[in-house]
This record gives sequence, C-alpha cells and structure tokens, in this order.
Amino acid sequence: MKATFEHVTLAEGCSLRVYHRRLQHIPFEWHHHPEYELTLTLNSQGKRYIGDSITDYGNNDLVLLPPNLPHSWSSNTSIAPDEDQVAVVLWFDGDWARRLVSCCPEYGPLLRLMRHAGCGLSFGPDSAALMQQRLDGLLSVLPRSRLMAALDILCLLADEVGTPLASPTAFQTMGRPSGHQPERINRILAMIDAQFAQPLSIEQLAAAGSLSSRSLHRYFLQHLGESVSRYLMRIRIAHACQLLVDTRLSIASIAMQSGYPNTANFNRQFRSLKHMTPLQYRKAFTDRSAPEAEQADDLQRRPYSLGHNTTNTD
Repeated sequence: MKATFEHVTLAEGCSLRVYHRRLQHIPFEWHHHPEYELTLTLNSQGKRYIGDSITDYGNNDLVLLPPNLPHSWSSNTSIAPDEDQVAVVLWFDGDWARRLVSCCPEYGPLLRLMRHAGCGLSFGPDSAALMQQRLDGLLSVLPRSRLMAALDILCLLADEVGTPLASPTAFQTMGRPSGHQPERINRILAMIDAQFAQPLSIEQLAAAGSLSSRSLHRYFLQHLGESVSRYLMRIRIAHACQLLVDTRLSIASIAMQSGYPNTANFNRQFRSLKHMTPLQYRKAFTDRSAPEAEQADDLQRRPYSLGHNTTNTD
C-alpha cells in the first residue's frame, strides 16, 4: 500500500502550521509529507504506524516525525468514552528552522532535535506534559503566540530523551550517510545500504572502512549504539517491511530480496525484531477497519484532508 502525499500549506504571514483535531475515532490514513511533524494525541488508545514500526499507544502520546516518513495513527477507543479524541499537530519546515538558527543562535537546540528525529521519536509523559502546559499559546488565534509557543516546546524537547521508532532506512527516507559520522563509518554504511540483500561478512565491512574486525565492532557501538549484525538485520527487515506493505510478493520472495535465502531464518529474525510474523505485519496494514472521522463544526475541528489544500488556523 502506497502512502498518500499530504500537501501541508501555511497561511500567509505564518512560519508554521498548527492543527487541532477532535473526533470520535482516529481513522487509519497512511501518508507522508516533507515537513517535520510533532503530534500530541489525547484521550486515545490504539495503534501507531511510523515507517516500519507498529506499536500500541495510549493517552498523552507525543511523537516527532522527520520529513517524508510514512505514518498514521488508528484508534476506535477513547479513554473517556463520552469525550472526543484529540490530536494537536505542529508542522514546520526543516530549512526554515535551519535559517532561524543561523540568525538566532539561541534556537540552536532545534538542530539537535532534528538530528535526533531521523527515525521518529516517541516521548514520555513528562515531555507530553511540557507541551500540554503550552497548548493555550500553541492554539492561540494569534500567529505570533503560536510561533512563540511552538519554538518553546521544540527547544524544550531537544533536552528530553526520546525513543527511536522506525528502522534507520525505513521506506527509503533515512539512513543515508550524512557526514555526521566519521568517514570510515560512512563508507561502511554506504556498503550496507547498497549490498544488504547480498551476503556480507564482518571482514568485508571492516575492509570497506579500513578497520580491523574488532575496531569495526567498537565503531558501531560508539557511533550507532548497536552491533554490526543487529544494524544489518534492522536494515534488511526494514526493506522487507516496505515490500510487505507496497507489494503482494510472497514471503519467500521478500525474504530473498531482503538478504535472507532461508525463509525460516527470515521469519525468526522478523519476529524477534517486530514481535509479529511477516504475515501478521502485512495484515496489520491490509485488514484494518476504521470508521470515518466525524465532521467538525469550526476551524479548529475541521476534518483531515490528505492531498488537498487547507488553511492554517488563524
């Protein structure tokens, strides 16, 4: 299933967009867009789909997404059944944030936050509380008040610890060598990115970085926080997840194209990483049944529209 492109527009005179969404159920809407997105979800519990990650979520769910990473939330259950589920969404452009930092170094934490958000970040309840405390400003009818609250929230989150969600190369949106790692690691990551479907030995990867096998392990733990074998497994499984969602290929064919000539081994490694079988993962995307969002009665409750121009809350 291909992710729908969402066209996010900004009102004239606004640097970012804030969306206050209220509805009885949150429908599955698999989509992507070139903006960063910060979403706070309240009075809701269900499934959260971020790249190749499928996890349960509950109340006060706070997630930061990088550009172009497919995502959706899906919920039929409100925590307080007589009240609406709420999503407060903030979209901002990465180039805008970088230009802001270049002239206002006080906002330097924005760059750190964006660097850490490459796989998507899930924040804990204390971080969600920081955003909730600033909702009056973020939902103000005054664009300047929204901007001040948004920058305050983002800079505070830069100092919070978030949990990465998607794999490093989920759906071909991340994981390319960026220059933030040492050049040797960049060469090794480039080799994995290009040849992950082929047999790759520790010796081959070490040679690509002009390292010994022992140094290779040390470099990966230092710069990526995991072993070489686990990183390679996550890259392969991320590719398999994309094929499971976007194609109807057989499991055996997907395993082969993802670097696993042995289907049984593929199934074991997939389950160990995703806590479900490949068929269950595919089913999670293809067999959902979510009701339509109810229509809203004002600008802060307008329905979500993918692929259409909409205006910012003014």
